Amino acid sequence: MSPDPAPPDTLPARRFEPDLRSMTRINLRPIASPLPLGFFALAIASVPTACLQLGVLPEQARTAVALCVVPAFLLQLLVGILAFGARDVIAATLMSVFAGSWLAFILVTATDVPDGARVLGVLNLAFLAFGLLMAAVTPPKRALWLVIVASLPRWAATGLAGLTGADWLIHTAGGLGLLVAVIAGYAAFALMLEDMRGHQVLPLGRSGPAHTAVEGDLTVQLRDLERQAGVRRTL
Repeated sequence: MSPDPAPPDTLPARRFEPDLRSMTRINLRPIASPLPLGFFALAIASVPTACLQLGVLPEQARTAVALCVVPAFLLQLLVGILAFGARDVIAATLMSVFAGSWLAFILVTATDVPDGARVLGVLNLAFLAFGLLMAAVTPPKRALWLVIVASLPRWAATGLAGLTGADWLIHTAGGLGLLVAVIAGYAAFALMLEDMRGHQVLPLGRSGPAHTAVEGDLTVQLRDLERQAGVRRTL
């Protein structure tokens, strides 16, 4: 005869772990692309700063130029925040750092602190190192890549000009600033047209994941969503 079964309250508790995948829902809030705003802000703010370096604007206009750049700082900071919300860490990082560079320029130029030009020179060389790292990871996002590549020589020329005070380097930085404005303006206009019409109008040269993000279907977009920041438990 088999022994009596143990009373129910003495049985070890069984762990019940349901399949959480079927119980999980992820809600996405679509937003408009903030990149055209960020690129237009960069293009517009680059014009007066480049004119100051080229001598088109007199040296006495430095404070006025710094104040005119304040909107670019605010707009690019906003773009960086929105890009984080869109889960685009590359665009968010780039726009936030651009905003920080404008803020440093505004504070140093408007206050005219001693050795401000040399400090900005060192800062621009630091931005050059940052840009080289960003350029290494952004080739698929060709619009961002083009703006970064155009900014690299400008950061180098501005940094060396601040350290040496050489006029030809200051003028070179001004010319490169106008080039950045043209490229950023084109990228902003092309991206805005693409969002308005739902397809690429002007060439942007996307490749890899960046191309798939625009041309792929919703299934491709949601692939590995559970592993993205904001969804997974830890960064």
